[in-house]
Amino acid sequence: MAGDLILDVRELEPPEPLEKVLEALCVLEEGQRIRMIHHRDPHPLYPILQREGFEHETRFTDDGVVEILIWHSRNR
Repeated sequence: MAGDLILDVRELEPPEPLEKVLEALCVLEEGQRIRMIHHRDPHPLYPILQREGFEHETRFTDDGVVEILIWHSRNR
């Protein structure tokens, strides 16, 4: 199993962060996660993840970074 895919989208302008994570979902292997690093909470992403069979956990750091962990629902 490969490690987490790190996707740092803090410097990208919308809609590039959403496009990048959707591309990464297509190559995500069983047991692997995407660790998306963002500067805001990507609310439009969450219903897409649910519809496509993914789960997520969002963490907010004190320095304003938002980290979203994404994995296949069946990996739970």
